[in-house]
Amino acid sequence: MVMVGEITPDFKLESTDAGEIELSRYIGSWVVMFFFPAAFTGVCQSEVVEYNKELAKFKKLNTSIIGVSTDNVPTLQAWSKELGGIAYPLLSDFKKAVSRLYGVLVEDKGMALRGTFIIDPDGILRYMLHHDFGIGRSTDETLRVLQALQTGEACPINWKPSKNKK
Repeated sequence: MVMVGEITPDFKLESTDAGEIELSRYIGSWVVMFFFPAAFTGVCQSEVVEYNKELAKFKKLNTSIIGVSTDNVPTLQAWSKELGGIAYPLLSDFKKAVSRLYGVLVEDKGMALRGTFIIDPDGILRYMLHHDFGIGRSTDETLRVLQALQTGEACPINWKPSKNKK
């Protein structure tokens, strides 16, 4: 399993919009990679749509968003179309190797937990969070952590960018 502070191993997965995508293509920018259990489910839909709505905020911070599921590409493409189109890639980890590598695969269910990973421009994992299937994550919290990491400084509990502006 990849741990915080380690270089993230490269992988190549099929995507909804650009054929195969390699993680290494994002070297030089920040990446928020999030795993979700399955398309066509309520909590997953709310997360995928919300990351799409907040995409401009992430781009402003030199950050790419990648969603990863153990669903196959046709399922992810149909779901993206139903959602009105998603402006970031949804990757299919149908063979479950990447979900296993990042420690989010629940083997007996064949699905990924909700996992959020922030990778720096050098490809080093700086943040990871895993949680249960039924609880959605917060894009506000992901943005807050990303901004804290980008300061390169220690940030105390409940740190917010506005508190540290001079």
